[in-house]
Order: sequence, then C-alpha cells, then structure tokens
Amino acid sequence: MSGIVLVMGVRNPYVEFLTEQFEPVGEITSRAMFGGYCLYCDGIVFALVAGNAVYLKADDENRSRFEDRGLRRFKPFEDRNETMSYYEAPPEIFEDSDAMKDWIGESVNAGRRRTSRSRPPRARKSKVR
Repeated sequence: MSGIVLVMGVRNPYVEFLTEQFEPVGEITSRAMFGGYCLYCDGIVFALVAGNAVYLKADDENRSRFEDRGLRRFKPFEDRNETMSYYEAPPEIFEDSDAMKDWIGESVNAGRRRTSRSRPPRARKSKVR
C-alpha cells in the first residue's frame, strides 16, 4: 500500500506516480533524502529520485546492462566527479510492464545483495551443558 509522499508538507506527484507504477513488484515506499528521494521495495533501497529523473541501483551483477545501453550514472553533485552506483532508468520501464518488472527486480536484487554484504555475521551462542 503506497502512502502520500510529503516533504515539508508538499506532495511530490512524480514520486507518487513512481510508487504506483512500481507497485506490481512489491510494497513501494519512499523517503525524502538530501533534496531527493530513496525508493524502497519491501524495505530494500532500489532507486533514487532526483529532480524528474529516477536512477536504479546497480552492482557488479547488473551494472553492464546499464552501461551497454549508455545510461548515465547518478552524479549527486554537478561540480564534482563523484558518482554513485545508480543509473538512469531506461524509458521502457514506463511503457512495458514486463520491462519494468525486470529492471526494477534486478535493482531490488542489487539492493538485497548490498544489504546482505553490509550486515555483520551473527554471533553464535555456545551451548552450556
């Protein structure tokens, strides 16, 4: 179930649109961050929204898909060369539901892989006899 997206009391219609578009993949939620938004699917970060553009999460397993298409990498600051592991979304995700599920699904998987790598292993409890 998607909620209304508010930042300082102002609705963001584009983020609301994205939330509804991507809902077939899972529960899509958003959070305002650093002048843009993070999009989550079932609690996993999979996209960033900056201005009127959406950028999908990439890692070593799906990055080549973005690069082969010539899709631009997200650059948070125009005056710096720094980039993040997010690439602009291909336009067909808004025209073809199968393409949307495929691209969003791969970005959610990249987010899951990132989340599983960043969690420290749980300590094992030793049995006391």
